[in-house]
Amino acid sequence: MQAVYTVDNTAKNFLLELIFPSFCFGCKKEGSYLCQDCRAMLDIGTYTYCLCSKNPVRIPFDAAQGKPLGKCSRCRDKILSGLYFALPYKEKFLTRALIHHFKYEPYVKSLSGALGSILIEHFVLSGNNADTVWDRAVLTYVPSENSSLKSRGYNQSHELANELSQTIKIPVISNNLVKIRKTKPQMKLSAKERQENLKGAFAVKNPAEFTGKKVFLVDDVYTTGATMAECAKTLRAAGAQQVWGIAVAREG
Repeated sequence: MQAVYTVDNTAKNFLLELIFPSFCFGCKKEGSYLCQDCRAMLDIGTYTYCLCSKNPVRIPFDAAQGKPLGKCSRCRDKILSGLYFALPYKEKFLTRALIHHFKYEPYVKSLSGALGSILIEHFVLSGNNADTVWDRAVLTYVPSENSSLKSRGYNQSHELANELSQTIKIPVISNNLVKIRKTKPQMKLSAKERQENLKGAFAVKNPAEFTGKKVFLVDDVYTTGATMAECAKTLRAAGAQQVWGIAVAREG
């Protein structure tokens, strides 16, 4: 039965590509949304940086602990343990285009594969692919509001978490960290307004799935960090030992 499903699915994708061919968002070449030539032009990060919004510093890998330090002396009080991100958001039009089409109309869900592979390459290039990094770890994701899920048909952060899980081989905890109230769009708010906007917006339904675990919280873009910080606060209150952010791109 599995072999039949694979053939049918491949045939379906082939037919879709014939009827609705994909074009690279960089060079417009037919065949994929991100061709190999354009992917090679992306500046995938080779280091980990602290959480400071201004002049973040490069964080060294702590061989004794088997993980990057995560924060510098200026941001050590932040609740998020640290952040992994693969790309600078503002420097490349292609980066912005990929994330925009993954998150907004025309909603290219299949971009999760390309973006997930970019994140994996960042972990390899930065040396953060050691087994000790993922020890006692689980993946989860920033939840979407029901209205966004209805219009888009998927949570883009959930799709990224699933892609990472296939390679890293740690489980995704789904439908546990949830959004419990509607908030204003973050894009037009100041950093302080973003924090206020998100207070009490998230909850954990089953704390046992996070208790004592190192949680990797996935999102598409890290801007001021307000969303991840509020999610991390909720996860820590539910018993998570550490909460690390993972984002395709970081703004600023």
